[in-house]
Amino acid sequence: MTKQPLTIYLAAPRGFCAGVDRAIKIVEMAIQKWGAPVYVRHEIVHNKYVVDSLRDQGAVFVEELEDCPDDRPVIFSAHGVPKSVPAAASARQMVYVDATCPLVSKVHIEAERHFENGLQIIMIGHAGHPETIGTMGQLPEGEVLLVETVEDVASVAVRDPSKLAFVTQTTLSVDDTIDIIAALNARFPQIVGPHKEDICYATTNRQAAVKAIAPRSDALLVVGAPNSSNSRRLVEVASRNGCDYAQLVQRATDIDWRALEGIRSIGITAGASAPEVLISEVVDAFRARFDAQVEIVETAQENIEFKVPRVLRETA
Repeated sequence: MTKQPLTIYLAAPRGFCAGVDRAIKIVEMAIQKWGAPVYVRHEIVHNKYVVDSLRDQGAVFVEELEDCPDDRPVIFSAHGVPKSVPAAASARQMVYVDATCPLVSKVHIEAERHFENGLQIIMIGHAGHPETIGTMGQLPEGEVLLVETVEDVASVAVRDPSKLAFVTQTTLSVDDTIDIIAALNARFPQIVGPHKEDICYATTNRQAAVKAIAPRSDALLVVGAPNSSNSRRLVEVASRNGCDYAQLVQRATDIDWRALEGIRSIGITAGASAPEVLISEVVDAFRARFDAQVEIVETAQENIEFKVPRVLRETA
């Protein structure tokens, strides 16, 4: 039986970013240095395959520091943690390693600088997301106010409209954030923004690649986890940029083949915490069913690398 022809537009960049790569290395190096088990507070990155792989190597994932014993190392996830968490670990004399992405740490430092300058901070982010919780937890309660939408900007109650700054979660939709920032500037003309946008290079690059392939694709799949903010934003970007069917899949077994009947082109990308092995798995699944030709659509090149903390580079 002749297979139906299919063009696969494979986005580049896609998948792992430097912060995720660093966080995974931190867990692996901690296990090598101190042996198993090593505890990790919250999923190190939002991807089940990655978490399961690290669990197999000896990582134990917990939600709170109280779930960790005093005598084993603990690692804080790439999303960042409130200041109270390392303070509690220090009080218990625990060995801990902070795997917070350096670009998230940059936002933490910005927020602290604004606070020291007497400004109240508005954070553009998603309520309940670990990164938002971590950033808001850098400062005393009430010093960081959260807005999620343009509508929230209209109702946010601030202490002094003339003494405000804003920061953003690093994994948001670039387009959505532009609208929210415009609303903040309109309501609070004196609000201070970051010198350079807080949305990280990887989020921006992956969204730009999706914008390039979405209009050409009958359907688009984003390989990523349902709790991954940057992956979910990629689905939204695809839908807004001319692709009628955009879906998030964790791996090839999640593909809804009936929904893809009759397609002649498919876009494939992956969130910043999805490993290349899962992307290859999805591409191979299409090759098995179609006469597939892969076209890589590259919109940027990435060569950023972040060092792991010194404690892991030193011999035990």
